[in-house]
Amino acid sequence: MTQSDEDATTTAPEQAVENPENPETSGTTGTPRRRRPRILYLFGLFAVVLFLLGALGGSYQGKLSGVQKNDNAEYLPNSAESTKVDTQSQQFRSVLSIPGFIVYQRGAGLTPADKTKIEADAKTFATLPGVAGNQIVGPTYARGGTTADISVPLVGKDNGVDVQGDDLTRNEKRVIAAARANAPPGLVIHSAGAGGLLVAFIDTFKGLDGALLLAAGIVVIAILLVVYRSPVLWFFPLFSAVLALGAASLVIYPLAKHNVLTLNGQSQGILSVLVIGAGTDYALLLISRYREELHNYESRIAAMTRAWRGAAPAIGASSVTVILGLLCLTLGKLNSDRSLGPVTAIGIACTALIMLFFLPVFLVLFGRWVFWPRVPRVDRAADPATHGIWSRFATAIGRRRRVYWVVATLALLACTTGITGLRSGGLAVTDSFTNTPDAVTGQKVFDAHFNQGSGAPAIIVANAAQTGEVIAAARKVPGVSTAPGGVCVEVDYAKAARALAAAGGPVPTGTAPAGCAPAAIRVNTVGGRTAIDAAINYRYDTNQAYDTVRAIRTAVHQVPGADAIVGGQSAVNFDTLDASRHDRNLIIPIVLLVILVVLGLLLRALVAPVLLIATVVLSFAATLGVSAFVFNHVFHFKNADPGFPLFAFVFLVALGIDYNIFLMTRVREETQRHGTRDGVLRGLSVTGGVITSAGVVLAATFAVLGVLPLVFLAELGFAVAFGVLLDTIVVRSILVPALSYDIGKKIWWPSKLAQGTD
Repeated sequence: MTQSDEDATTTAPEQAVENPENPETSGTTGTPRRRRPRILYLFGLFAVVLFLLGALGGSYQGKLSGVQKNDNAEYLPNSAESTKVDTQSQQFRSVLSIPGFIVYQRGAGLTPADKTKIEADAKTFATLPGVAGNQIVGPTYARGGTTADISVPLVGKDNGVDVQGDDLTRNEKRVIAAARANAPPGLVIHSAGAGGLLVAFIDTFKGLDGALLLAAGIVVIAILLVVYRSPVLWFFPLFSAVLALGAASLVIYPLAKHNVLTLNGQSQGILSVLVIGAGTDYALLLISRYREELHNYESRIAAMTRAWRGAAPAIGASSVTVILGLLCLTLGKLNSDRSLGPVTAIGIACTALIMLFFLPVFLVLFGRWVFWPRVPRVDRAADPATHGIWSRFATAIGRRRRVYWVVATLALLACTTGITGLRSGGLAVTDSFTNTPDAVTGQKVFDAHFNQGSGAPAIIVANAAQTGEVIAAARKVPGVSTAPGGVCVEVDYAKAARALAAAGGPVPTGTAPAGCAPAAIRVNTVGGRTAIDAAINYRYDTNQAYDTVRAIRTAVHQVPGADAIVGGQSAVNFDTLDASRHDRNLIIPIVLLVILVVLGLLLRALVAPVLLIATVVLSFAATLGVSAFVFNHVFHFKNADPGFPLFAFVFLVALGIDYNIFLMTRVREETQRHGTRDGVLRGLSVTGGVITSAGVVLAATFAVLGVLPLVFLAELGFAVAFGVLLDTIVVRSILVPALSYDIGKKIWWPSKLAQGTD
């Protein structure tokens, strides 16, 4: 032990045993015990404050679903073309709707009673709250007489105010309930369209945060019972993690409510498992060091003080690295990416505070019995680096280090070969669920019997003086409907309703183009601009629809003086995918650079950080390769979202580097006493068990994302879980120690340790 290490504690281990006969003396000499520093009382007071904040925040956790925004349009920045169209469209119509359908089907053919019911429903729907009643179209009957549909758009925005997700869900369910009420036996009724599918997404997240927490809690409890072999100790890290989640919710809720950040169901689910997983990791590191010191100190406070000083730098460095990596997401275009960073960074910050300042006090207050039945006693146990399975494993690494790191590298490289099979071009909404919501079933029925592009046209906003040229250019685009009325100036539904009521019947077409509305019921020109609908032949969430949007933009952008821009549901999805690719290509290199700088400052070296970054990137590539194989051939997913590689990278690299930080900070500490090569082996011996346990916990908690029936989260959960295990078992346990041992003291270049002994 160095002099600086002895100075860092109140007494040496041999002198730290309190005299149980006299509480006013310490050690074996009977010298008067020094008064506890005021810092300990401040520490305890801060712990109480954190407890109160976490407990209060528990009530806000349930409120987070009320401030979620799950519509793709909410993800896009103001600079996106479809966002500009959405903003300008509000000038032409006070109510912006989300297209949706109710589909009716009877295999043997619709009966007269069915048709009577369907036609009555069209009138009923117009009276329901949340329905754009004057935009209802239908019923429309498909050829063959087995299927009918009614277009029932939901109000998405009214006078510039967005309808919240919970309200959309209630409105859609009210429509379905009305359709199914008193339906003739045997008539099958489904929802469909963008509205129905959006509500299916929103409904998927409703109440599942509790299910995620329950599943994650059960998994963590099971693992901690195995790790600690104590029926008591698991409660302390898990309770602390729940407090951290409450504290994070207390911060996030007002920010999301006042639109400072965008919270969606995915980010809330990720927040839950990230806090539980990372919190348990930090707790494992602290508790392991605390138990180690309880063998040397009779005083729980002295043992925790020593443990805290040993574990806090690693936990602090880890949390800072993860926070900075997550905050890099704020550089993206997508609001969902820009806000996921702060949401999860807030979660990690709250977790680090709870684990560093509340958990130590919590453990000390309840005494040594928390480790029951394996209660640590003052016995000056043998050096933990010289015995046990991890000591033997470390010795084996030292003897054949080159064989170990070469084999590990080749295995990882072999896994990377599957990366070419990763399909990340985006998922159609109907392929985005691991289960089959009613809206997906209804969409499949609708697609089989009706024009798939119905109800979701491209919206073109252009200068009114060039309306004719813009319409002519759009009509020539492949994929745009050539039917009469396929490309027309938008209808003002309020005008149409008034005209219909005044005329007492259908509105005459007058001199309007074939299939288009007459001038009397078109939207007004505002500021010299008008809005044009261009019907697309493909469903709004398909690659064909996206290609058509791209072609429409190319065509109308070339119309002189039109200043035309193109939006609509397909354009929103297309812009979202494009922004996602942009964010991936921008953020990944920045995250690597940020983590490299943090590691350089932490380890005070250049070689070690570069080595750690290289191994984690190799591990990430191997994870993507294995994930591609599993997604394609085991789970049979259709595709992956373009944002999947970015999310997987941020979580895997930011979290995966944690284990290397835990290892290398201990290795550096041991190197100062024993030299580099002995320091590597001792660091691996001491941290092997706790880091492996932490990796298993984090992998298991991310795997719990599979509880949510969404392909994106199932893919992310698998990739992070597999990648964390790969980092823990192969990279941190084999590759990094073997390489470090083989390189020797040069790994610390240019610090003074590089001039020490191997």
